Amino acid sequence: MWAKRVEVVQKFKIIIPKTKIMPMSEIIWSDTEQEIAQTAFQKAYQRETSTLIEHIKEQSGQITVLDDIWQMHDYLSARRHQIDGKYDYRYTSLIFVFAQLLKEGWLKLEDLNGLEKDKLAKIAALSRM
Repeated sequence: MWAKRVEVVQKFKIIIPKTKIMPMSEIIWSDTEQEIAQTAFQKAYQRETSTLIEHIKEQSGQITVLDDIWQMHDYLSARRHQIDGKYDYRYTSLIFVFAQLLKEGWLKLEDLNGLEKDKLAKIAALSRM
């Protein structure tokens, strides 16, 4: 695979710029950015959990047999696992978390206003993948 890529690069004389990409673990969050991130994180969590609560309220009114309860239990267990795994507030993974939340619609790009342009660009780009 690499040999083919090298051939293409050599054939068309493509110049690939050498840029240093900062690992996510080295991204620095200023105090202001930390506050913005915390607020955005909480907004997304509130939006998602409020939507879940409304959905459960609607569904619980349709329970007619015991099997419906077990299905709701299974659904809630799966959603709890998803939500608990998704909302990871470690700064090393926050760019990815925000990108996922943006992609899923729980977060809006405006919620992140005030973050460095590089961070916003990374989040926006990752959310489109």
